[in-house]
Amino acid sequence: MRNEDLDPQRSRAEFVHAMMEDLRWLGIRWSEGPDCGGPFGDYSQSERRTHYLEAWRRLRQGGFLYPCICSRKELALAASAPNDADDEPIYPGTCRERKDVGEFTDPAGVNWRFRVPEGEPVEFSDLSLGRQRYVAGNNFDFGDFLVWRRDDVPAYQLAVVVDDAAMRITEVVRGADLLKSTARQLLLMRALGHAAPDYFHCELVRDSAGVRLAKRHDALSIRHLRESGVTAEKVLEIAGLP
Repeated sequence: MRNEDLDPQRSRAEFVHAMMEDLRWLGIRWSEGPDCGGPFGDYSQSERRTHYLEAWRRLRQGGFLYPCICSRKELALAASAPNDADDEPIYPGTCRERKDVGEFTDPAGVNWRFRVPEGEPVEFSDLSLGRQRYVAGNNFDFGDFLVWRRDDVPAYQLAVVVDDAAMRITEVVRGADLLKSTARQLLLMRALGHAAPDYFHCELVRDSAGVRLAKRHDALSIRHLRESGVTAEKVLEIAGLP
């Protein structure tokens, strides 16, 4: 159990408690985690900053990162809009050629982006959906992506790559909406010298209108289903799990 609580605005102790309580109700058990420890702790990302900072330094020194000072308004006007299957718009490369990278000794204050190899295909075999192929570059499937935010918070892409390697994760099971993120993460792993785990991307659970269940859409949560009287067995049956 890894508590991915990097966002300080949305990460609260009561949410962590509720998450673990709901998962236990569903029948999920874990042998390592924030509540029970383990050989690869800490298991809350908010307590693993030194790991992410070391990775940021290595990537910066290797020439893989550059600072980006574009505002949200500028990005909204210039970048391609994300679709429902991918949350990060394609960055147009405005700050790509900055020459002052060496002047930044701390990641805070600007966004840091990973410089993707323009036009290079990233391929991997998914254990569920088969062979996948994405092309890196701002005229292709994804552009230079965030690894560290200006508010001094490591981005999801960097944090999970660092943690998966440190915790010796061998198989990642997650939703199909993260297929493109896997391509980004494979580039980060290569830059950091980490071996890639196997991936199994599940089809997304959708409502009767075909919209995927997600927090942004106020979709049904495990807690809501519990409070509505739905049993754990029924939830697993709906999800197609034994």
